[in-house]
Amino acid sequence: MPTLVEDFLTHLEKARDHSPHTLKAYRRDLEEFCGFLDRRNGKAGWEFTGVDRLALRSFLGELERRGLARRSAARTLSAIRSFYKWLHVYHDIDIAAIRAARIPRIEKRLPTYLLAGQVTQLFAYAESQAEKDDFDALRDLAMLELFYSSGLRLSELRMLDQGALDLLSDQVKVLGKGRKERIVPFGGQAARALEAHLGRRGESPGPLFLNRRGGRLTVRAIHTIVRRSAAAAGITRRVSPHTLRHTFATHLLDAGADLRVIQEFLGHSRLSTTQRYTHVGADQLMKVYDAAHPRARARD
Repeated sequence: MPTLVEDFLTHLEKARDHSPHTLKAYRRDLEEFCGFLDRRNGKAGWEFTGVDRLALRSFLGELERRGLARRSAARTLSAIRSFYKWLHVYHDIDIAAIRAARIPRIEKRLPTYLLAGQVTQLFAYAESQAEKDDFDALRDLAMLELFYSSGLRLSELRMLDQGALDLLSDQVKVLGKGRKERIVPFGGQAARALEAHLGRRGESPGPLFLNRRGGRLTVRAIHTIVRRSAAAAGITRRVSPHTLRHTFATHLLDAGADLRVIQEFLGHSRLSTTQRYTHVGADQLMKVYDAAHPRARARD
């Protein structure tokens, strides 16, 4: 990687306090860009000052020919623009073609979530497994309960240590995006599942959720636990940790929770991100309409 890119990534880590996940994504995208410039210029070499509109369009065209999703291509272009903004501020390098590049509009996907009946199905299965007093089953139930009860991101739940949990006040201290700390409450069902899990795990320091070798669970392992639990419970659609986070937010909103409170729970920096959850089902819309509109009385 060119020195300037390494300096930029160090700036994001030290000065901007970006998360390891974000840094990894920036590094990957900029490696793609530099690799393209290597292939394009060959032995002639190149400088960041020499990147023009044609080079940028050729790079984006290559991404498209490789079948990269539009959302991923937009993220890559965003990384390049951020890098050049840094070059402008710290190295007085200002490339008009990069500055003028527009990130394509991406159709926003509505968050998917489980219906109340499906949540009941999921936990009925997980609780039946936990009754066997098996280490994995108790851990899995505690994870599922915490996901649904607190709306944590997968990365947040995975990195929880036992000391972050407060079972006296039913709260957990979370390190979210941008290394921002927040306190998130969880409900009684989650508290009971966590107590049972800790009774089996032991209250020693270290990761809250362990694999059988005593190490922290991987992202893939957590995905697998959630997906397999949902399938075993008879839920036919694909369920991920993010599905449970969306379900948490949607069910709070449907029950009348304030959007800004949900924003705090989820750790969103912008309210516009939380507003994606304002989609509610047609049944919920009709219930609100029938209850609130003076002329919504059903026809005879």
